[in-house]
Amino acid sequence: MRYSQLFGRTLREDPTEAEVISHRLLQRAGFIKPLASGIYTQMPLGWRVCQKIMAIFRQEMNALGCQEMAMPVLNPAELWQQTGRWDSVGPALVKLKDRNQRDLALAMTHEETLSDILRTELESYKQLPILAYHIQTKIRDEPRPRGGLIRVREFLMKDAYSVHANQADIDRFYPDMVQAYRNIYAACDLEIVEVEADAGMMGGNDSHEFMVLSDSGEDTIFLSSDGLYAANAERAVFDKGTPPQEALGEIQEVYTPNCKTIAQVADYLGVPQTRTVKAVFYVAENAMQDFIFVVIRGDLPVNEVKLGNALSGLKFRPATEEEIEVVGAVPGYATPIGLKKDLGGGRKLIVVADDSAVNFPNLVSGANKPEYHFINTNAGRDYQPDIVADIALARDGDKCVGSDATLQLRRGIEVGHCFKLGQRYSRPMGVTFLDENGKAQIPIMGSYGIGVGRLMAAIVEQHHDEKGIIWPESVAPFDVHLVSLAKSREDEVGQQAEAIYQTLCAAGIEVLYDDRKESPGVKFADADLIGIPWRVTVSSRSLQNGGVEVKRRSESKAEVVPLDGFVEYMEL
Repeated sequence: MRYSQLFGRTLREDPTEAEVISHRLLQRAGFIKPLASGIYTQMPLGWRVCQKIMAIFRQEMNALGCQEMAMPVLNPAELWQQTGRWDSVGPALVKLKDRNQRDLALAMTHEETLSDILRTELESYKQLPILAYHIQTKIRDEPRPRGGLIRVREFLMKDAYSVHANQADIDRFYPDMVQAYRNIYAACDLEIVEVEADAGMMGGNDSHEFMVLSDSGEDTIFLSSDGLYAANAERAVFDKGTPPQEALGEIQEVYTPNCKTIAQVADYLGVPQTRTVKAVFYVAENAMQDFIFVVIRGDLPVNEVKLGNALSGLKFRPATEEEIEVVGAVPGYATPIGLKKDLGGGRKLIVVADDSAVNFPNLVSGANKPEYHFINTNAGRDYQPDIVADIALARDGDKCVGSDATLQLRRGIEVGHCFKLGQRYSRPMGVTFLDENGKAQIPIMGSYGIGVGRLMAAIVEQHHDEKGIIWPESVAPFDVHLVSLAKSREDEVGQQAEAIYQTLCAAGIEVLYDDRKESPGVKFADADLIGIPWRVTVSSRSLQNGGVEVKRRSESKAEVVPLDGFVEYMEL
């Protein structure tokens, strides 16, 4: 490719809207161009990188026996309504109507589509497992697109799906897919961290994220100081301490003037915050608007993702002070003790207790009375939680479970996610097959996603210097950046550069040939910014020294390679 004919140009200054390194460099180097917020064109340089990445995807997926297919992005609303995601996904799902006023969605993922296909294609256990994948443009109406290709509204995604006869079969296959993902990252020269993750809107009961550690990342993850544990903030667990072994004390009401916060009441009563409980209030977004009363140890924050999982995916919002008072609780002095669970008209009060509030005895709580608290409150004796679960948010420095290690907070970019979906989609969509005994069974599914553009950005986050990008050879847009310092195409330098270009192309080496009428400084700066692994410079000085100047982008030193052995040198 002659640079003089390349569509797209480099920029001398960073884009004003660029916040992260990959965004700045990819846009400056002419790989991407913004169209609107969160919407980017992949220019020819960028698309070449995307093609290299997709080739790696295909190699690994095909090696697993996955079959490539193409599913439509435009989906009938009925499919998403059958799984409940038409409403539960929220505004991120782009909805529209056709000319006949039929509801449609622009699919951001294809579990519904595949399940619909399975309803007519899957008949017998003999067809299982089914392994398929596609690479397709996705649309997601992100509220705050950011970071260039890291959080966008339109993106290219590789989604793979597996369909299994039973749990044991997906358990056997899942590690193979995880290993395929590891192979992809290794081929892209990416260092990744595998973390336990929450399944989110995808559903299912087991998932793993693949993270690239980066200060530009939008995800919070926790790594143990001994390197044996990793989880994202939504899923991370930690040691909440050993409950003291003591007899249950008699509950008593005590006067606590001007003590509306945990810190104030703990200080006034002379107890650590670990011996208090606090109340946090939510209202369910269901038909009955049930009231959710959360009880958690006073020193711990609530993890709302864990809370949502404990409530089986029920959506909720923070309660207002008026809504709190209506159920009989007093803000700042609240307790579930003595409150009615039946709020009338079918509306319920649901008490969700963190396991810390249940396992620790004789805790201080509010008394539903201004200026007063209870001491020696105990779950099970004084009030009955409807749900007991781990709903606490991990923090930097928390102790790890089962070891002396501590959790260390890091930022990361999610570059892949694997899910065991169970029957989350196959059951509501009526997918069945006949087993060995002729009995109808519901299959188990898995979903495995990885974004092309986000992976591209993550590679740049890990492979750059102050001058620009340093592409790994496996995904670089070209193998060689050939720089001609000729004064004209007809002089010796120009003729040698042209001959080298033709020879390299004939040898199957991908070359970006800078034949522009620009200064050496501009050409070298652009070569460093674009980041092709090898720079080959043809100049009068190099020819006088008997060859061409060859330099790796990742190294500072260049060497002169003789012309007669140059092609063989590059093929190494």
